[in-house]
Amino acid sequence: MALRLDYVAGVSPAKWLRAWADRRPDLPLEAERVDESAQCDRLRAGEADLAFVRLPVDETGLHRILLWEELAVAALPKDHPLAEADDLELADLADEPRAPEQDDPAMTLELVAAGTGYAILPHSLARLHHRRDVVAIPVTDAAPTRIALVWRVERDDADIQEFVGVVRGRTARSSRGADEPDETAAPPAKAAAASRDRRQPAGGRRSGGRSGGTARGGRQQRRGGRRR
Repeated sequence: MALRLDYVAGVSPAKWLRAWADRRPDLPLEAERVDESAQCDRLRAGEADLAFVRLPVDETGLHRILLWEELAVAALPKDHPLAEADDLELADLADEPRAPEQDDPAMTLELVAAGTGYAILPHSLARLHHRRDVVAIPVTDAAPTRIALVWRVERDDADIQEFVGVVRGRTARSSRGADEPDETAAPPAKAAAASRDRRQPAGGRRSGGRSGGTARGGRQQRRGGRRR
């Protein structure tokens, strides 16, 4: 017998797998990455017990815990006129073509690299599918995406709740409910660290970035020099 956990690209469950193995060596935890388009299919079919999903999903019959927000970034070809920006606003991209969005983020970035346009995606996916010919720039006014842990209402047993406790950081001696956040409340932002990765290729820091204090002035200059 094992506890089965699914997760979408951009989520790294390693720390929770290690914590679970230390706490419950009697119940192995099997983790499998799934496509975002089918992130709840195995859960609803009973083939997985819990899942880290990227919202929104159909939450009918599911318990949900909001975990963190993902910073939105614009993926641009490395030689694009806006590629040297510290950050961008949606207005900066208004006159730019948008690359055809694919189910596979790696393919979307392939189209970006080919010069078909820009793409907006979670920073975690841009980092996961890093390319040297594509940069990922924070978009300050784009809506963040959110990661949640979900499981079926009818599967809400002691083992599930123990894993929920691991994810929430409860120790083995903590009582359930003592540190339970409101599941409907806004999740804690996890974008601050990512937003420090200015002017970076999708997945890696580039040297020589400008300071944040000059970003807006530089943005105004770029608007005037945008390609026609």
